[in-house]
Amino acid sequence: MKTLLACSFVIAAAAQLGAQQLAVAKVADTKVALDAIVAVVNDVPITRYDLDEMILTKIQRGEIKAPADSAAGMEVRRGVLDDMIQDELIIQKAKDLKIDVPDADVAPAVDRQVKDVRAKYSSEAEFRAALSGAALGSPEEYRKFLMDQYRRQVTREKVIRKLTQDGKIIPINVTDAEISAEYEKSKEFIPKKPASVTFKQIVIAPAPTPKAKEVARVKAESLLAQLKAGSDFEKLAKRESMDLLTKETGGDIGWTRRDQNIPEYNRWLFGSQFQAPLSPGDLSPVVETPYGYFIIRVDRVQPGEVKAHQILIRPLVDSTDIANTKKLADSVAVLLKAGTPFDSLAKKYHDYAGKEETSILTPFERDSLPVTYQQAFLLRKAGDVSVFQIPGSAQNPTVPKFVVAQLLSVDEGGDRTLNDMRAYVRADLAQRGGLRRYIDGLRKQAYVAVTLDASDKAVKAGR
Repeated sequence: MKTLLACSFVIAAAAQLGAQQLAVAKVADTKVALDAIVAVVNDVPITRYDLDEMILTKIQRGEIKAPADSAAGMEVRRGVLDDMIQDELIIQKAKDLKIDVPDADVAPAVDRQVKDVRAKYSSEAEFRAALSGAALGSPEEYRKFLMDQYRRQVTREKVIRKLTQDGKIIPINVTDAEISAEYEKSKEFIPKKPASVTFKQIVIAPAPTPKAKEVARVKAESLLAQLKAGSDFEKLAKRESMDLLTKETGGDIGWTRRDQNIPEYNRWLFGSQFQAPLSPGDLSPVVETPYGYFIIRVDRVQPGEVKAHQILIRPLVDSTDIANTKKLADSVAVLLKAGTPFDSLAKKYHDYAGKEETSILTPFERDSLPVTYQQAFLLRKAGDVSVFQIPGSAQNPTVPKFVVAQLLSVDEGGDRTLNDMRAYVRADLAQRGGLRRYIDGLRKQAYVAVTLDASDKAVKAGR
């Protein structure tokens, strides 16, 4: 709240009396001691409270360590104040670039943070007491404070992005020695690397028997006959369709594009080399697909998109089919362990129709994996093969699938090494160096007065 009050100060600097001299401090109704100001950037003051608040924030975020003594404390204060001056110069540049951040751009993030903080307290009274104890005022004042902070953050990001796009901020060259030094300086603040794995998998979906497929096909043909005889498509879909995603809407799939469907489906919606697409109002014949038997009705057509309805009759898969699929998965695992090429097994058994991924080559955090995968990979090492069951698709959740997965790499996590961080540190130093060089140019054109030492001496003297 005090940070907001500082914004009501209007500081006029008499540059003609010499650089680094603060001439006039004006406040709406009250006088402010000059020792409350630690720096002025053009006509914007940075108060001692602003500085202390920023230092505390950086310590809480783990960006800096709490100083052990007064000498270290002064070094921290000077460094953080310099960062604040740089930020203020960037914020002020937004006016020249005509960059504005309206309330609507930051309000959602602010509202989420207020909601998250409020949820930590059992009552409104407790929440208000916590805000008051932290000198943040009422919930309304706290929200206004956050709005200002978020607006500054977004403004800064937009200015830097614009300057970079315009070629005003040019990354500098960085040496290996500088990268090593930066890593050593900041490694204790670098978050630990989470445990991760890479793996490849063959997902096997239970297949219905030929008899079950024939029963489903005959059922679909009978429904098509009813539709051709005048039955209401939507009513029939609500009663008979086995697609859980569209059943309640009478089979309405909305607008769809070619890349959203399987080939067997697309040739009726969009046509093929040998077949014209359906016209609005037309019914397809019974269409066999890996998901079951579809009846499709086209409603509307526009370039690249078709709006349609569907009825799906899926062959039933029983417990025997599921048990046989588990045996098949075990057999595939044996073949994989024996050296059969993964690609040939995947081509024969993997559920490509279900759009299941087959090779997870980007490290995947263990804690982010589905629970079934976490349990299957527990205590496993690179090269191990696991077989486990996963839930079925959203369209058919009652029929599980089976995974044959082989771990390719296992990283137990821990400290990030210089090699892990080299590319990131290089890019960060190069960008920061370019930004600093640009800000140094801004600083030469601006009025910047630093009164930190005088302010701290006044505080120590008890003024």
